[in-house]
Amino acid sequence: MAAINTEYKEPSYGNWRVPRSAGLGSLGAIGTGIVMTGLLAGIITFAIWGLLPGLSVLAVAGLLVLLLTVKDKHGQSIVDRFATRMNFRLARSAGTNLYRSGPLGVTEWGMFQLPGLAAKSRLYEFNDSYNRPFAMLHVPTTNHFTVVFSTEPDGASLVDPEQVDAWVANWGGWIAGLGDEAGLEAAAVTVETAPDSGYRLRNEVEMNIHPDAPEAAKAILREVVRTYPEGSATVRAWVSLTFTAALRSGSRKREPEEVARDLASRIPGLGARLQTTGAGIARPMSAQELCEVVRIAYDPPAALIIDEAHAAGSPVALTWSEVGPSATQASWDDYRHDSAFSVSWTMTGAPRGSVNSSVLSRLLAPHGDIDRKRVSLLYRPMDSARAAAVVERDQNNANVRITSGGRPSARALVDARSAAQTAQEEAQGAGLVNFGMVVTATVTDPARLPDAVAAVEQTSGTARVLLRRAYGSQDTAFAASLPLGLVLPKHILLPTEIREAL
Repeated sequence: MAAINTEYKEPSYGNWRVPRSAGLGSLGAIGTGIVMTGLLAGIITFAIWGLLPGLSVLAVAGLLVLLLTVKDKHGQSIVDRFATRMNFRLARSAGTNLYRSGPLGVTEWGMFQLPGLAAKSRLYEFNDSYNRPFAMLHVPTTNHFTVVFSTEPDGASLVDPEQVDAWVANWGGWIAGLGDEAGLEAAAVTVETAPDSGYRLRNEVEMNIHPDAPEAAKAILREVVRTYPEGSATVRAWVSLTFTAALRSGSRKREPEEVARDLASRIPGLGARLQTTGAGIARPMSAQELCEVVRIAYDPPAALIIDEAHAAGSPVALTWSEVGPSATQASWDDYRHDSAFSVSWTMTGAPRGSVNSSVLSRLLAPHGDIDRKRVSLLYRPMDSARAAAVVERDQNNANVRITSGGRPSARALVDARSAAQTAQEEAQGAGLVNFGMVVTATVTDPARLPDAVAAVEQTSGTARVLLRRAYGSQDTAFAASLPLGLVLPKHILLPTEIREAL
């Protein structure tokens, strides 16, 4: 009788890849086009004007190729960095990096509306099929509608590894299933850590102390309530789903009421499936709750007032026109908003190789040098028809790169094998998802910014993700880290085809 091996083996995850356009060697489509155009122009110049003008044309073409194709570890070329710095200088000279709202602000209506990409957003509240209120955020610029789920993650402490593996598998299935959701454009997971004010614990304990309990027990509980908030932190997580106004390409754009009727019947199912991923109890956020989250993000000291009001049983009523900051200033490498200072990073490289399920634990954990930290994972699921075309094109492009030169590099061979594995997994039913990450660290004292920056960059190394400081766009990255469902590629003027070719 054969023995059964019951030893647990922790699974690993990987094979993340960035699709690349076809081109000669390591050149993309744009670089290859410049090379071919430069050679053709050089030959014509040689034939008409002679050797020296022809060499000049070839030198100019070679310089353009170098400027566009030689990139740093974050995938930024010299042209990209120069364009980013020039755009920021133009914005600063025009004063668009400054924002003032309220009665003394520059807006005509004197309200505290949100700045930047969310300035035109509108907040509605409807009831789902379980008669639970849910907030629906409408961004008219992109015709997107977002619903946000508030979750209570169980955490991995004292949990069997097999259970964690099941959660990861269910999360992958949940993300893959989003590709079949009609009208779904994007999804995001936001995890926020912040100091605990202690008001919620105090309110919970005082409500549950029995009048006839021994005085010693009462004294111990009140001492715990008094000392617990010192050094403690609270962790909250949200899942936002963004839908388009049109169910399919070319169909009629729906009004907010029509979208709300559609989502009201789908929200319970989405939340129920989300609970199997370890997210705990998932429920749609109300408009009041979403207003509080955004208000605290822009003005962290407001959390004490809001928590105290909840503990007293009289929550502060907020509207969407009151949650924005009264003043902000976006600098080259940080962002000042009301009483706080923030620095944001964007992910430019996923972990190389294979990782385990706890790879992001230190990045997500609270840190003593950061008052408030948000880590947002941004997902853009692809429908099955588009996913098949993308993986096939990517596999063909990878094969072209290893056959276009005399001797392919080891990186090109590994890239081709990775593309083939992705195509095989997609053919077997796996989903294809574009994903990214935005990290924001907030402090209330500008002298603590260097410590906060060092803390994030150190923990990102242990998470094996490559983060790049959002230079010149700190205000946009800050808004993207909020649970608002903003789809950043839809706000970029440069066409998608050109961005991918670069």
